[in-house]
Amino acid sequence: MNHNFEIGDKVSVLDDAIDGVVTKVNATEITVITNDDFVMQFKPDELVKINKESLKGLFSSKSVSQVLSEKKEPQKRSFVKEKKSRKEDFVLEVDLHIEKLVPSTKGLSNYEILNIQMDTAKGQLDFAIRNRMQKLVFIHGVGEGVLKSELEFMLNRYEQVSFQEASFQKYGFGATEVYIKQNVR
Repeated sequence: MNHNFEIGDKVSVLDDAIDGVVTKVNATEITVITNDDFVMQFKPDELVKINKESLKGLFSSKSVSQVLSEKKEPQKRSFVKEKKSRKEDFVLEVDLHIEKLVPSTKGLSNYEILNIQMDTAKGQLDFAIRNRMQKLVFIHGVGEGVLKSELEFMLNRYEQVSFQEASFQKYGFGATEVYIKQNVR
């Protein structure tokens, strides 16, 4: 592949989301200052030149500046508000980390710790069912997965309950979201 990089060329890294400007050209290495002001070196075959003429064909008849201006226009927000009851908004979050449940774990065996966590989970689930809550989240952490598997075993014994991994964005990997199907009276 023919690489004719010159100082000042705008370039993009092929296998990474890095763009920048060439600051130094060598036979085996191209120095680039990235858009984030980092100085990095790349092999010529890791880079591709970016020029406005090469991008034009990608956007049909629109110029690059037209496409960029459309991207910058803010999206209009919709102000239609759905009415929800406060009950639907409320999610009971139960943190089952042992340090949140007891003042000290001194002298407790792993078996005793697991029993405390499971008793808490069962009590909170029963509370949610009694109070007709629709959803709760058990925060169990990642660990070795013992608490999570015990929790799933317990939840499978309830007919009116379904569960899944909770939102990764909100809780990370260590949480289970429980949905309670309430009988309509």
